[in-house]
Amino acid sequence: MKPKPFFVSPAAIVLLILLLMPVIQAASPPPDLDVVVERARKEFTIPGIAIAIVQDGQKVVVKGYGVRTINEPAPVDPETIFNIASNSKGFTAAALAMLVDEGKLRWDDPVTKHLPTFQLFDPWVTREITLRDILSHRSGLGSGAGDLLWWPEADYTPDEIVFRLRFIKPATSFRSEYAYNNCLYIVAGQVLQAAAAQSWDAFIRDRVFAPLGMKHSSIGKDALPSVTNKAISHLFADGRLQTVDFMNGANEGPAGGINSCVEDMAQWAIALLEANATRHENDGKKRLFSREQLHELWSIHTPRPTDNPPPDDTALKSNFSAYGLGFELSDMAGRKIVSHLGSYPGQRSGMMLIPDLRLGIVVLSNLDSDEALGSLMLYLVNHYVGAPNRDWIKLLHENVAEEEARMAKRLQDRATKRQQNSKPSLPLEKYAGDYVDAWYGKVSLRLEEGTLVLRFNHTRRMVGNLEHWQHDTFVARWRERTLNADAFVYFALKPDGAIDGMKLAKFSPKTDFSFDFQDLNFKPAPAPAAGKH
Repeated sequence: MKPKPFFVSPAAIVLLILLLMPVIQAASPPPDLDVVVERARKEFTIPGIAIAIVQDGQKVVVKGYGVRTINEPAPVDPETIFNIASNSKGFTAAALAMLVDEGKLRWDDPVTKHLPTFQLFDPWVTREITLRDILSHRSGLGSGAGDLLWWPEADYTPDEIVFRLRFIKPATSFRSEYAYNNCLYIVAGQVLQAAAAQSWDAFIRDRVFAPLGMKHSSIGKDALPSVTNKAISHLFADGRLQTVDFMNGANEGPAGGINSCVEDMAQWAIALLEANATRHENDGKKRLFSREQLHELWSIHTPRPTDNPPPDDTALKSNFSAYGLGFELSDMAGRKIVSHLGSYPGQRSGMMLIPDLRLGIVVLSNLDSDEALGSLMLYLVNHYVGAPNRDWIKLLHENVAEEEARMAKRLQDRATKRQQNSKPSLPLEKYAGDYVDAWYGKVSLRLEEGTLVLRFNHTRRMVGNLEHWQHDTFVARWRERTLNADAFVYFALKPDGAIDGMKLAKFSPKTDFSFDFQDLNFKPAPAPAAGKH
């Protein structure tokens, strides 16, 4: 039997349009977006914020709010440059995916196949660790281990950073748990260079920025002096809002070195979502890499613990949390969420993609506030997935106040237990000298005008005056107060009273994890041989 001709009546077409209207409306931004963003800026004292929303390959919102720097009128606009920090990791993973497509490497290649001299502390792990392992934070190294090799702006080169990782002891067994590590993304950048015969910086500029039209984006702080439209970094130090210099150095690019704006990041989000699209959905547009490789990037490689919200807080309930390759994975309201956060002192970035909706959200700010960025991301995601929205700004602002109160109590309790009448075991000049840690290298401790001064030889920002705390424990008060990273410095003595070693610990639990003081174990430096200096 010959099939009847297919015919759609005008009435059916009208009905179809009416049925599709909610979907079409979902692509529109929330009507009160401007009001909510300005309220978040006020509540969390954010000078400037930029937002991009994309859906179905189109830019829905690309907009700036507030100012680039306090006390100056220049506004944030779609082309204002921010540090995206750890959102750079997604670019590194994508660049490697391109090389996998080209057959130049495989995800399960041992790192030593491309970097024969690469070593970690354990020889067996050195032989077994793969590219997949270093991109998914399951190496056995502790969270932030080795970050002081590049942070804040240490002068070690990428090659030197990779070499020194062999001296850091693991925190857990290999592949046993998730622990975020920046240095292994620097290793990934070196693998890319070996496989592509091109530096990571050049590859990202030539193979990602250029084809996507990301003409405002750059790498490292050295690219920024000539840029006038940039968001100056702000943070609170010693109780007041201050501006600070950009802190993305030249040696950590694959982990966090990219500068960008929401105009360009919208292009990046679209490219990722289009790479996930079927041929029909993206109409044959050229992809940076195959859908098969994006599946690898967005698949679970290392599980993570899920958050535990109150039982009635279904808007925050997540059924899983994991890390893929360069991207974080979770779910909300039954939708898979692909995301990442990034932060430097005074800068914060967030990107969230919902592949099912072909939706991408980017938020950039020039003050490092988890709560401000989090409240806006939750507000926007709830709008698009249809989850019940809440006053996230109020809730997270209350969380800040509660956390500050808990922190103040902890510090006060510790201070009351301090034995203030105790004295150092040795005269101050006996603590002075050079000290060496196996992976960081040398620091110097000098008595200057009656005060011990600690200097990290490869990190010019880390110069601190030591205040006596109790017994043989001091507190390093860094002269650059915007570091917000004061540290305990404590000494062990030998039976004869000589210094056996020096260790550090965070003074405040709020100190950024990249100040990995806990991994340092300094010993007095050997005296130079006679006739040598």
